[in-house]
Amino acid sequence: MNVPADLLYTKDHEWIRIDGDFAFVGITDFAQGELGDIVFLEIETKGETLKKEEVFGTIEAVKTVSDMFMPVGGEIVEVNPALEESPDLVNKDPYGKGWMIRINITDPSEIKSLLSAEKYQELL
Repeated sequence: MNVPADLLYTKDHEWIRIDGDFAFVGITDFAQGELGDIVFLEIETKGETLKKEEVFGTIEAVKTVSDMFMPVGGEIVEVNPALEESPDLVNKDPYGKGWMIRINITDPSEIKSLLSAEKYQELL
């Protein structure tokens, strides 16, 4: 299972890549594997500021529909446009082209509560 060391993780299987005041967010390789073939994503929170652990969207797979949670609080400034046409990018490249949202982090101190790759692997 792929768990890049340069990312941070949540217990809900989201990853976050910090880029200054902004961050990219997606679901982990483990999560996409558990969900199976992803067929649709619903993310209608662009422009909203959400708190840590609030739902920012849903992901629909052949097996189930699951909520996706904010790893830290922030304003959703972008939704990955490629996922509208190709939601399966989350299965093919969960840490790259399969990113879901880009956020402007509102409370950088919340980053300290995230899991390192090593701690996330222990959770699995």
